[in-house]
Amino acid sequence: MARFTRKQKIFIFLFVMVASFGLIGAVLLHPLGPHLRATSLMLRFADPKAGGIAASFANHPLKEEDGTAQTPHGTLRYRLYIPQDVKNPAGVVLLHGVHHLGIEDPRLWNLARAMAGAGVLVMTPELQDLADYHVTARTIDVIGDSSVILSTRLHQSIGLIGLSFAGGLALLAADRKDYAQNIGFVVAIGAHDDMERVARFFTTNTITLPNGTESSLTAHEYGVLVLAYSHLEDFFSPKDVPAAREALRQHLWDLPTAEKAAAALSPEGQKELEELLHHRDLLRDDFRKEITLHKGELDAVSPHGHLADLRVPVFLLHGAGDTVIPASETLWLEKDVPPEDLKSVLVSQALVHVNMDAKVTWQEEWQLVEFMSQVLSAADNPHRLEQASTTFH
Repeated sequence: MARFTRKQKIFIFLFVMVASFGLIGAVLLHPLGPHLRATSLMLRFADPKAGGIAASFANHPLKEEDGTAQTPHGTLRYRLYIPQDVKNPAGVVLLHGVHHLGIEDPRLWNLARAMAGAGVLVMTPELQDLADYHVTARTIDVIGDSSVILSTRLHQSIGLIGLSFAGGLALLAADRKDYAQNIGFVVAIGAHDDMERVARFFTTNTITLPNGTESSLTAHEYGVLVLAYSHLEDFFSPKDVPAAREALRQHLWDLPTAEKAAAALSPEGQKELEELLHHRDLLRDDFRKEITLHKGELDAVSPHGHLADLRVPVFLLHGAGDTVIPASETLWLEKDVPPEDLKSVLVSQALVHVNMDAKVTWQEEWQLVEFMSQVLSAADNPHRLEQASTTFH
């Protein structure tokens, strides 16, 4: 007899409940197909090996295909997850966050495959700067180029789903007139609103809410190290910068050779790296200066104050206990997104940054199912493109 995890049992319970109400809904002419698909999708995302009727409800066979395209911003590498028995599928560009694995991150595979199984054609573009731990304005154009490629292929608008910092950048791409007609909706998961405010959180362990109040939250070390990695020349001497970059890169990648790489630094450089890794409180004033010095760069990758031209449905999702990008950022986004575009906002205990928590209630799981059902409904209703604005080869 098959054994199920607690999370699988919760999803199966939800599936049975939704299916039961779906029969009633069919009688009342209010089908709940998106909820059934969302339940199946979330179950497979939580466990790619999940079996049984709940996981297989909407589980189309799929094909994975790698591709490249020449764009105005360079060569773009991407992967497609294509449902095989769906005519005219909806399309989504799924964007990875700041992680060296990029489109090879198993968490991204799981979500892309689960969505393709639900009948959505998924594209995962390689965002080179994010894979190298840099949040840059250039990535906004790469995201826009990706939307052009997929929407041209499908002859219809597509959705953007951005994870972590890619969520905020996806909103900025959708705000740009060059890409607006190609983008049908945006889902920002664990996203930032104001990069300067997030950087201050990294260095002070304090979050600021839209109502002006502040509270303490211990930031994950990852954030401040990414901040330093962006401008190592501000922390190390010119001769130490190459070795510092390699040592910190290996540390961020969690490689066992990081300590050996640090040995190539000068004594002063080794002391600076030690403070970065283990005594960041000693560098608080340095980070304050860093934020002020690069305020223009931080502003250029911030949705805050830059969404006036946004004209697409927006869905915001955030993990309540996120220590990389605090959930307060989604509360700020809720205010910055034009009210007529904001379709759903969920701050959930079921998420830890962009991962699912193992210990959640069925109510929290149901909220995720409801949220994802709205996203699937948005994907199922794209607008046709009369002609492609740009075609890349």
